[in-house]
Amino acid sequence: MSPSAPGKEPDQPAATPCFGLLEGLILSHLGQALAVEGPDKNIVLCHTRRQLGTVAVGDRVLWSPQDGDLGRVEKILPRRSLLTRPAHGGRIRPVAANLDQMVVVVAPEPEPDWLLVDQYAAASEHRSLDVCIVINKADRVTQRSAVEETLATYQAIGYVCHLVSAKTGEGLGELRESLKNRCSMLAGQSGVGKSSLTNALLPGKNLRTRELSEKAGLGRHTTTAAMLYHLPEGGDLIDSPGVAVFGLAEMNAADLASGYREFRDLLTQCQFNDCRHIQDKGCAVREAVDGGRIDASRYERFIKLLGKMHLA
Repeated sequence: MSPSAPGKEPDQPAATPCFGLLEGLILSHLGQALAVEGPDKNIVLCHTRRQLGTVAVGDRVLWSPQDGDLGRVEKILPRRSLLTRPAHGGRIRPVAANLDQMVVVVAPEPEPDWLLVDQYAAASEHRSLDVCIVINKADRVTQRSAVEETLATYQAIGYVCHLVSAKTGEGLGELRESLKNRCSMLAGQSGVGKSSLTNALLPGKNLRTRELSEKAGLGRHTTTAAMLYHLPEGGDLIDSPGVAVFGLAEMNAADLASGYREFRDLLTQCQFNDCRHIQDKGCAVREAVDGGRIDASRYERFIKLLGKMHLA
């Protein structure tokens, strides 16, 4: 894919009349530059206008063509969502913008970390992102009924769940339907096969990554930055090796409780407005757990996450 001056197709947005700006989509950070997909679907390397703020992968922006087939990002368009993570010095760093859902991946090897799954789910709920839970490496599952029973717990509270194998292709058709026409990101502990899963979902991923890296003068070495790919069936998938660090940094105890979707209808029924849902008197959440209406394992992990946040 060679750099070229922004063009125009009949069904693509033209330059903004008043300012001569073009709309674009941020695909990745490549070294000191941004890979911006223009209205003609060509990729242009851009730098940003000073004091613009941090641009995230998935951002819709307005940019201006510059000399040498380059561009400059002039404005970040309004975001419908923003995923952030902690950075040095207590700052918050944007990871991805305009996401619709987080795809949380676990596998039989390593042993599934359901505490991490619940952390991702609660953090995604806090950011108004949908959650899809995927068990990869289905070909290695030895106790399938136990895995399906665990997934049933999440399905019962409304989460979409898939049992898939990037190796054999099992369940990939159903997963593609869940990703179709949406912007999604994979998250999960190391070793669950996120790379093999993205390669199965994105047949041209490695070629596209190499093209973008070479365009930025980075040679054939791929970067560790987040990168947005268009799915063949429609929709986008953001692949981010560093997304595992996002979590609970911007949340308080009330946010965490609200992030457990099965708690929400009960939170206003607790006897006290500042109920922590641990040993508090008149706690509707505790009563639901004791009555079997809320899964006890999920509740126990909620308490552990409170402790992790030093709020228990």
